[in-house]
Amino acid sequence: MFTHRHRPVRRAFTLIELLIVIMILLALGGVVLVGYLNVSERADKDIQSVQFDQIDAALTRFKLDLKRWPTEEEGLAVLWDKEAIEDEELMTRWHGPYLEEKVDADKWGNELIYRFPGELRGEAYYDLISLGPDGEEGTADDITNHDRLKNADGEIDQDSTFTPADTGG
Repeated sequence: MFTHRHRPVRRAFTLIELLIVIMILLALGGVVLVGYLNVSERADKDIQSVQFDQIDAALTRFKLDLKRWPTEEEGLAVLWDKEAIEDEELMTRWHGPYLEEKVDADKWGNELIYRFPGELRGEAYYDLISLGPDGEEGTADDITNHDRLKNADGEIDQDSTFTPADTGG
């Protein structure tokens, strides 16, 4: 007599079940990736703000020595290059370099914009502007040295007592 051995029936995943699992894994991966990109973008903006703090401090030291802010034509170059000063008489008061290395581009490789007199906060101040990741001026991702003065609406508070010297310079 023959006895039949019954093998246990193994149930395999169906194609639909496999596709559902793959879709769930892809969705989870997308959520993690978006979270990582947001954190990375915020970190890049924070790094740019730190660079602005260093430039603000250097500009303040420059102003203490020369009794004026750099002109727009001189730009930031006066912070590391004495020859960039337009007025030869003022060169004797230059005690730089105020920055150890040339800083003329932002974190994304865009040229930094220096304006004096400033347009964002008033003529008594200068503007430092990074065009941000998109490289275009006037967009939401631009970073300025006045960002810490913005109110909840994103407008610069003109009544703030913050000055560039408040950056630790």
